[in-house]
Amino acid sequence: MKETQRAAQKQQLGLLAAIALVMGNMIGSGVFLLPATLAPYGWNAVVAWVLTGSGALVLAYLLSRLTRALPHAGGLSGFVDAAFGPIAAFLMGWIYLVSIWTAVVTIAVAAISHLSALFPVVSAGEFRPAIAAALLLWILTALNLRGAKAAGHFQIVTTVLKVLPLIAVVVLAALVLARGRGSVAPFDPVQLHPGSINAAAALTLWALVGFESASVAVEKVKNPEVNVPRATLWGTGLTALFYVLVCSAIALMLPADEVAGSPAPFATFVSHFWSSGWAEVITLFVVISCVGALNGWVLLQGEMPRAMAAKGILPRWLAQTDRAGTPVRALLVSAMIATVFVVMNGARSMQGLFEYMLLLSTSASLWVYLACSLAAFKLKLARPLAVLGALYSLWTLWGAGVEVSGLSFLLMASGIPMLWWARRTAAAVEEFEHAHGIEEA
Repeated sequence: MKETQRAAQKQQLGLLAAIALVMGNMIGSGVFLLPATLAPYGWNAVVAWVLTGSGALVLAYLLSRLTRALPHAGGLSGFVDAAFGPIAAFLMGWIYLVSIWTAVVTIAVAAISHLSALFPVVSAGEFRPAIAAALLLWILTALNLRGAKAAGHFQIVTTVLKVLPLIAVVVLAALVLARGRGSVAPFDPVQLHPGSINAAAALTLWALVGFESASVAVEKVKNPEVNVPRATLWGTGLTALFYVLVCSAIALMLPADEVAGSPAPFATFVSHFWSSGWAEVITLFVVISCVGALNGWVLLQGEMPRAMAAKGILPRWLAQTDRAGTPVRALLVSAMIATVFVVMNGARSMQGLFEYMLLLSTSASLWVYLACSLAAFKLKLARPLAVLGALYSLWTLWGAGVEVSGLSFLLMASGIPMLWWARRTAAAVEEFEHAHGIEEA
């Protein structure tokens, strides 16, 4: 027993690895494409970034307070359980788990899509991209099966690599402005519109989803009462700062039409102000960024169902771990489900369904953020900020669209049969153990 506990402790993540998990899960392929999407919004996008970054920091702080107050709650669904009970905890855990599966699929496909630009053979054939995405998913699942420590080391390396192009753009923009070789689009308050800011905020939030990663993997972090809050706040703050500087520089220092029409805004910016021929280099960093983000989300898609199963709101056999504390069953089941989604994406007739699931992912996460804000308020933790977090979540849900947010709510409710099955299974096991005089070890 003691040997098993020592083995599990050796697999835990330190502060640096926890920060890398937060930043690595937030920085995926989205930031490399966002400047083109946000270019038409101009300064509205800058205001949206400030609001979104501030909202994410408020939510991150609330999660840090909840982690300190409830260190053994087991993460997001545990916080909701402490405030509103097991049914609400299951609903939030279920919708967040669905959003993780969707994120894993999205990032895997994005990685293969960018990789095909360097190696066209990857995308040759109708189903080859889907097969390649599934293969990448299982490679990173195998890495996580080796334990959280191996996944954490990999996350640190990929996070350092993916931050390099962000730093390069910030430095280049500063040099260009300092030498008078470029300028920022003039600020015109008349062009600011609440509707445009709200729409841009819904887009920017997708790039910031993942700041809760350390809270989800709380049982895999050393000294969680201290390291999870620090990792959450530092990871969120640094990532938001990079995003504001980088996306604003690209969107405001280049003509809006040029950025909006660019398939690789980072390469366009570097080529415009430095030299051409950087497209392949930037694409390589995008692939690294996607792989790093995928590694972090694969870790979460094992930890989330394990934590829910340990509380009896998913079948308990998913809670079992190996000697090192790795949730082997949860990782394998989640990888199988994600693989099914990848195959669905490979079939052209299912492409619309895949895109629909992608739209649901952001709004699905927002319901969890809203529930955690309300949980903090009920538990009397930083109540003024809890109100701000709840209002921000509602505002962004509105920006995502009533139809999408409403459908994500229905998807959340669709998990109720799973709760019924888990409870029925748990009751049957308990009855069997009682009848045969079996006691839990």
